[in-house]
Amino acid sequence: MRNVASATLGGVVAEAATPRRAQEYSIDLGATLELVDFLGDSGISGILLLGSAGEFVHFALHDRIHMVNFAVKRSRLPIFVNVSHSTLDGAVELAREAANAGASALLLMPPYYYHYSEETICSFFLAFANEVGDAAPVYVSETSASAAIQLLATGLFAGIVGSLDDIRTVAGNSIQLPFQLLAGCERIYSGARALGAAGVVSGIASAIPELMVAFDNALRTGTQERAARLEARVIEFVDWTGELPFPIGIKEAGKQRKLKMGAFAVAPGEHEGRKLEEFRRWLADWLPAVLKECRQ
Repeated sequence: MRNVASATLGGVVAEAATPRRAQEYSIDLGATLELVDFLGDSGISGILLLGSAGEFVHFALHDRIHMVNFAVKRSRLPIFVNVSHSTLDGAVELAREAANAGASALLLMPPYYYHYSEETICSFFLAFANEVGDAAPVYVSETSASAAIQLLATGLFAGIVGSLDDIRTVAGNSIQLPFQLLAGCERIYSGARALGAAGVVSGIASAIPELMVAFDNALRTGTQERAARLEARVIEFVDWTGELPFPIGIKEAGKQRKLKMGAFAVAPGEHEGRKLEEFRRWLADWLPAVLKECRQ
């Protein structure tokens, strides 16, 4: 049985955007390392590479492996790598490479695009765990709560990154093994913390880590009024970025911080282009006010 007790991811894990070269589908490695440096000085607890905000589906396996090798060496923080792939072999290859590079933990989603039964998904996760062995703690994501409970009960997985319903269901189940609960998005973090979640995986923290760090600190210290104010700021940003294809809003916020976020995978259409201009104008006033509030 894998020893998962040493898996101590918690607090704010920034789900890093992946800068993409213009007119190419390859990762801009230089810009990625600059982002890793920026996040390393921000007060967050760790960095997730190649998550949903990192648009992992756009990049070839060898490009993902190359980026992870350099980013892990560069980072002053624990690195958490999403090794999800449409095939078991692809996920295992990326997992082994990430673990060999020194990644602190791995995130695995079900094989994407095609629909699979819960039984097949559980078999996929168990086969992955058998192949990867003790190379690094593995966190389950994007499964049903019932599948997560089955997988966590094996002792082969370090925890779950999930929705509020997932966390509530898993937390209420009597699994007598050590594992961690992490909120899968910012909107649910306060509720997930109340249920025992150790932290949050946050795309916002890729561009505005100060907001999520301040919010997390307020939750941890029980400063309820400040936590409520900062949560309202988080929801404002989440609501605005929800008007745009994900993760354009996060990348645009990063650009306003002078971070090199790279080209959008798909250029916004006319309607979305107008929304993006509205978002930029809103962000120009909102962002300085929020950063000031976080420093208070």
